[in-house]
Amino acid sequence: MRYTVLGRSGLRVSELALGTVTFGEDWGWGAPKETSARILDLYEEAGGNFVDTADHYTGGTSEKYLGELLKGNRRDRFVIGTKFTLQTDLADVNSAGNSRKNLVGSIEDSLRRLQTDRIDLLWVHAHDTLMPVPELMRALDDQVRLGKVLHVGASNWPAWEVAQANTLAELRGWSPFVGLQIRYNLLERAAERDLLPMARQFDIPVLAWGALAEGRLTGKYLSGGTGRLTVQPREHSLAGGDDVVLEVGKIAAEGGWTAAQVALSWLRTRPGVVIPLLGATKVEQLRDNLGGADVVLDDDQVARLERAAEFELGYPHDLLRQDVTVRDVYGVQWASIEDRRTTVRRGVADTRYAPLPWA
Repeated sequence: MRYTVLGRSGLRVSELALGTVTFGEDWGWGAPKETSARILDLYEEAGGNFVDTADHYTGGTSEKYLGELLKGNRRDRFVIGTKFTLQTDLADVNSAGNSRKNLVGSIEDSLRRLQTDRIDLLWVHAHDTLMPVPELMRALDDQVRLGKVLHVGASNWPAWEVAQANTLAELRGWSPFVGLQIRYNLLERAAERDLLPMARQFDIPVLAWGALAEGRLTGKYLSGGTGRLTVQPREHSLAGGDDVVLEVGKIAAEGGWTAAQVALSWLRTRPGVVIPLLGATKVEQLRDNLGGADVVLDDDQVARLERAAEFELGYPHDLLRQDVTVRDVYGVQWASIEDRRTTVRRGVADTRYAPLPWA
């Protein structure tokens, strides 16, 4: 297992993170405590140290299991991230959203379940239009100053509001978002329009959840297998994309890998820092996923996956990539212009992923 720096936090985290939404059977498809313990042990043995959970996951069972499994000196070897926002008490309207009241109450509950005195990384689980961004960033910074939270991150936010939040934090001396958690996989590449370019510009590493599209990219559903999608269908994972799944399988067969390993390796080829978030209900699944860290796709294999999973960036991105626009904006000499911000020459690099002016 290799490690990367989590943006401006300075934290050293493993290149693969462990998601624990599967810890607990409260939702009808998770892992019991004994299996969860074995999954965590295997992840640690492989060198993993970055664990993700949430107060909402399996009704709090996920955090509770982690607290029991990591208590004592073992806890300090892990970077623990948890989240707040989603409603935890259906009878309490204020147990949902990003208000200071829900923030403070959620932190106290998470600290108790996790059996720890601080949260290494607190994610705002989703954007809440009822909570002004300046008020939220001030409330988060207060918790950092109290020492109950070390760093904060954003999950499922629009790119422009993350940019607004971190600009405010920079100007006012508050703690910025040091991580961005988004849904990102070969079947769901919408984040490439604005979220990923924004993250690179602000030096924000990305955690990719849904990395295997709830198991669909493993190919098991094509052969009639069952899994999370048969218990909890997700429209964005079920719609289209069989050709992408088949291409992943072909490349896996050629390289002697599994489809899951190929899909995870593709995420690690993305520009910037992209950390796949692994989720497993069985030890064998995690062992297979961890093998993705050793898979290196060549340029041709990456290109094949790109073609199979091609999507429209949409306006204004597609307009700005048109030859006539490039000529008019940068002049007929555009291919000869060296952009000192990227170290690549235009016309040679893959312009879809070059930072500016293409992203």
